[in-house]
Amino acid sequence: MMIGLSLFGFAGGFAMSNPYISMPTIVIIIILSQYFREVKIPIPFTKSPKRDGRLTYKVFQSLPILLGMVFMWIISGILQACNVFHLKDPAKTNFDVLRDSEWFYVPFPFQWGTPVVELGAVFGILTGVIAGIIESIGDYFACARLVGAKAPALHAINRGIFIEGIGCIMAGIWGTGSGTTSYSENTGSIGVTQVGSRRVIQIGGVLMVILSIFGKINAFFVSIPEPIVGAFLVVAFSMITSVGIQNLKGVDLSSARNLFVIGFSVFFSLTLSQWVKSQENLKIVENRAWNQMLTILLSTGMFLGGFVGFILDNTIPGTRKERGLDEWEENFGSGKPTPGNLEDSYDLPFITFYLQKWEFTKWIPISPTYDQDKWVKLFSPITAVFTTVCRNMRRTIFRK
Repeated sequence: MMIGLSLFGFAGGFAMSNPYISMPTIVIIIILSQYFREVKIPIPFTKSPKRDGRLTYKVFQSLPILLGMVFMWIISGILQACNVFHLKDPAKTNFDVLRDSEWFYVPFPFQWGTPVVELGAVFGILTGVIAGIIESIGDYFACARLVGAKAPALHAINRGIFIEGIGCIMAGIWGTGSGTTSYSENTGSIGVTQVGSRRVIQIGGVLMVILSIFGKINAFFVSIPEPIVGAFLVVAFSMITSVGIQNLKGVDLSSARNLFVIGFSVFFSLTLSQWVKSQENLKIVENRAWNQMLTILLSTGMFLGGFVGFILDNTIPGTRKERGLDEWEENFGSGKPTPGNLEDSYDLPFITFYLQKWEFTKWIPISPTYDQDKWVKLFSPITAVFTTVCRNMRRTIFRK
């Protein structure tokens, strides 16, 4: 839920850069995806095997975002040709990007020179990565909800974060200027289009790799006007928020305790994060690296909402049923694999059968056979010592 709510400023800023373009785009996407989603369009040059006539396809259910954006982009281009927009209107298509871009360009490692590592920058990026991990875990659960799959198993979450880390390393080597993480916009697209097939994502990934060497095609997507992109983000983030609210269905919403935990966590995190973003050169602590890290964390609504909610939910008295823990475990389980009955949705293709035969794979966090209890037992003596030390320190402090 906080993923969608905390990004409202980003989506709203793009959309409100020209509401005369973004608002019709939103209306068209809503009409196509909600009111026309059951309308079947005949496919030309086809014949239905079951009845006379042609094969049909629910185009508006699968492609509402694409159709809405393309239609309004054409309208925006017509208005631009008629000189309706002012010189720097964000709704104008930037043809300079198309003209100046190269036809072919093959990225290569360290294309911008030898990387320079600074401690302050490392802490700043590390904080951003932590915030990205929090967002990604939320995206994983939201995707599972939208496609009707079980909640992600622990090994699946580990594997997702692991692959994102590999992507960030490769992004740094190739000098893309940004890391790699899951995108809430894509999760929202699944909710709008009702298309959650892995084949679509896999084919899309292959196409992106191939098209990345064609500069003109990349520039074409970059030239999409900001208000049209903002309209898509508004619809996508609204779906993310709705899925987050759906996760609360097991919580007793008639409980004053739960209402306070949810309401305060959401409102406080949005308030504090927006205030931190509005402050220029905010100085929280003297150390530059720590100040940068704290600024990034406090400006991330997802982190604040999760952190505050975690503290309140685990400190304010409440029963397991009241907190929704019983229903969560009943519906989603503990995230541990069941021997001989692994969840197919999160298995690795081709090799899961062999991994089940090897005992050592239970120690690997990204393996479908991962058993976290093995690590818990390994470090239990250290945990016991640490707990005892902390308990004795607390007794000593209170005695004084």
